[in-house]
Amino acid sequence: MDCTFCSIVAGDLAADIVLDEPELLAFLDQRPVFKGHVLLVPRAHHATLPDLPATLRDPFLAAAQRIAAGVVEAYGATGSFVAINNVVSQSVPHLHLHVVPRTKGDGLRGFFWPRHKYADLEERAAYAARLRAALG
Repeated sequence: MDCTFCSIVAGDLAADIVLDEPELLAFLDQRPVFKGHVLLVPRAHHATLPDLPATLRDPFLAAAQRIAAGVVEAYGATGSFVAINNVVSQSVPHLHLHVVPRTKGDGLRGFFWPRHKYADLEERAAYAARLRAALG
């Protein structure tokens, strides 16, 4: 199977990892809505949320909660936007949960998401390091 996220999990593709657990991995989105945008994936390939085994539901949601709190702490965000696409608008067919840092007046309206690029790989790595520190 040719899956970008499976390649990241396997270490075949580089990513800025912010959470590394036995069954889950979280890393910065390479095309972030806002800097610090995180993707949480199960290590095993499951295409959508309905495909996620019951044994992973609690660990997956617990990690999402930690990341949502972590982006507030790490980046001084006011809150976060958390979302999962299932098939429609799912650019990679591997379950992934988005955690996007938000601040009042940040310009995000509805589901029109302008992308904000990192200046370079060093800036992206610095964002990853800040969130890793916040997640402990």
